[in-house]
Amino acid sequence: MLSLPGRLTRTCEGLSRREWLRAGGLGCVGTAGTVFGLPQLLAARSSPAAGAAGFGRARSCIVLFMFGAPAHQDTWDLKPEAPAEIRGEFQPIATGVPGIRVCEHLPLLARRIDKLAQIRSVTHPDNTHTVAMHYMLTGVRHARPATNPQNAPDDFPCFGAVMGALQTRRVGPARQPRERATADNGTSALPAAVSLNAPANQVSANNHIFPGFFGGFLGHGCDPLFISQHASDADFQALPAVTARERLLDRRRLLEIVDRQSAALEHGAKVGALSDFQRQAIELITSPAARKAFDISREPEAMRQRYGSTPFGQGCLLARRLVEAGVSLVTVNWERDDAYWDTHADNFKKHRDPLLPNLDRGFSALLDDLSERGLLDETLIVWLAEFGRTPKINGTAGRDHWAACNTVVLAGAGVPGGTVYGASDRHAAYPARDPVAPEDLAATIYHLLGVDPTATLHTPEGRPVPLTTGQPLVRLL
Repeated sequence: MLSLPGRLTRTCEGLSRREWLRAGGLGCVGTAGTVFGLPQLLAARSSPAAGAAGFGRARSCIVLFMFGAPAHQDTWDLKPEAPAEIRGEFQPIATGVPGIRVCEHLPLLARRIDKLAQIRSVTHPDNTHTVAMHYMLTGVRHARPATNPQNAPDDFPCFGAVMGALQTRRVGPARQPRERATADNGTSALPAAVSLNAPANQVSANNHIFPGFFGGFLGHGCDPLFISQHASDADFQALPAVTARERLLDRRRLLEIVDRQSAALEHGAKVGALSDFQRQAIELITSPAARKAFDISREPEAMRQRYGSTPFGQGCLLARRLVEAGVSLVTVNWERDDAYWDTHADNFKKHRDPLLPNLDRGFSALLDDLSERGLLDETLIVWLAEFGRTPKINGTAGRDHWAACNTVVLAGAGVPGGTVYGASDRHAAYPARDPVAPEDLAATIYHLLGVDPTATLHTPEGRPVPLTTGQPLVRLL
């Protein structure tokens, strides 16, 4: 894993920030120096899926991951007629679309409901954060669902890792970004996937590194580029400072000579893989266009305030800058601090004060900003968490884990706004109609990004694995 500057100084492989250039971590290359499988993805544009509704409408995707899991019945799917121990303290308010109501503490999003499609019937069986994260962020159930696992090399790759594999094979979304940050040789200087903030998943949390955010069996070379420092920090610097660009470029040319001489070595493939990592890392930090994309200080102060001066708000702003520069998939993680969504106690106070206002401001600003720049129609936004929360309020005014029903929100990429897909029962406990599994959600994301959901990945051992077994929600598209 490659993690650029933040609060921690070591990656999960034990590398310091000083060492990251030497070890690399960009480019989807496996441990043996080969890109794994993905043969069917090469034919994504000519597959039968290409003719289906919505295929390839998204040039990029922003995933807003609500680490800890909000209470769906206290945000999008309120049940005002339910008993008091279920309905909670919040009232639903009218939105810009008749018949759709949301929480009173989401007034900005309520006015933009015509841009949002709610899926209120997402369901799966896993109530543990770790395996549920993996399931929702990959579309594949964890191989050991009854455990509380750490990130492992046999995990299924996350959405960003798959997009990284596509970029490495020179096969991307059906439509290429209109403007990319390029290196000196004309190739993209930016990775296909970037993950922002550190909700104790990409980096160590008490030595527990959560699954679902990595390249899995595609290899660490497919990990998204992790930026753990908050973009809201006054000293935010996503990329290491470069004081001798020509010296780094000379080093790259030296590596090319080493590559040519290493062909006869027994472990030449590994040497080549390492030098590929190094070249891409050097291209990233020396590309003026790439550095510009990460330089959030270029934004007017009024725009920064519009998003809110929080890790989530500034993460959303940085995500807009990155997709504008050509990154295929950006994940904005909700930072794990004293105000995250795992509200086993004081659910209503936490939602009302630090959580919902922050979400409301950042998400609504992202919608407006993308729309004003003409980017919303080609950018898919996916708002999701690992699961929902219990219908019944517990003894400490909290709600516990509940995977049986949850709400996911989509926007952009031509997804019809002002719509609700599926429904929960009267207690928001189970889907009442049109249940949606994480596999279906993954298939929908890939479909919109122009990736054939029926494609096959290959493990390092050559075993074929379906990209997803779900079906795109074409009725929603």
